[in-house]
Amino acid sequence: MFVKLRSSIFIDALQFQLHTPKAECLKGVLKDDTGSVCRTIEKDLVDEKELVTWTGLNELPYGRYTLELSHGEDEMKVNLVKRV
Repeated sequence: MFVKLRSSIFIDALQFQLHTPKAECLKGVLKDDTGSVCRTIEKDLVDEKELVTWTGLNELPYGRYTLELSHGEDEMKVNLVKRV
């Protein structure tokens, strides 16, 4: 799995491009800087290359976050910042 973020800074939504060898379920966990889970997402992927937009993040407080993505046995972590 390969993920390309549009930006590591977000306000109310995250958008990322996924490149996967096969279409399966994508699981994502967004954690704050203390390690607490703030949001989760599960999405069934149809194509090997897919653009994912994760909305509804406007209510989260400003600060640093970690996005943990898993697709089958592949896992990936990305550091993010939520700002005004």
